Amino acid sequence: MFGFIPHNIELYKLALIHKSASLVLEDGRSINNERLEYLGDAVIEAVTSDYIFIEYPDRDEGFMTKLRSKIVSRQSLNALAVKIGLDTHVISNGGAGIAQKHIHGDAFEAMMGAIYLDQGYEFVNRLLINHIYYRYLDLEELTESENDFKSRLIEWCQKNHHKVAFRTEHDKEYAANHPVFYCKVLVDGMEIGHGVGESKKEAEQHAAFSVSQYMTDEQCASLLDRVDRLAR
Repeated sequence: MFGFIPHNIELYKLALIHKSASLVLEDGRSINNERLEYLGDAVIEAVTSDYIFIEYPDRDEGFMTKLRSKIVSRQSLNALAVKIGLDTHVISNGGAGIAQKHIHGDAFEAMMGAIYLDQGYEFVNRLLINHIYYRYLDLEELTESENDFKSRLIEWCQKNHHKVAFRTEHDKEYAANHPVFYCKVLVDGMEIGHGVGESKKEAEQHAAFSVSQYMTDEQCASLLDRVDRLAR
């Protein structure tokens, strides 16, 4: 898949074990890819920052930060994992119906963590940029797309002097093996959108997206103006 022979194959085996298929030791410890996922997340962010800095020498910090966020998002990493065929090797006990839909993106992070430990930073840097990003990422498409709806809503509220709050909590269907979060968006205390997701971040993005779908800036401003008049 990556074109090299590992030094320590056990790291790569571990990177493919989802927590639903954890191996439990006699002392009660669970063996799965979560620790490697944590490490890989930091490695991918560092390499991606390097990549964007080189590719866009004239762009400002705000642009680079937003683009990095898109590249390292769970949705993006999940898609990359499928494109390179990593998804077919992930070990889990949930089968096709497993609730964690980002399982492949998590395994991708864990795999990058394994490669970092096994081969070093410079190796994983070249592998991720030259072997994966250059082949499977469309930077033009990413720079033109806008999917950080929460940031857009916050910026709009700050610009128009309104208070925005995201109230996120466990949904009634929440369970340890099926995490579901429900988020309400309030602007000046009034609920104007809601969303559901398998993480707080995802629920908040869906809630902000619901606002963008049904209300233009002018409609939102008009509604808030009416509320202001009622409050006086």
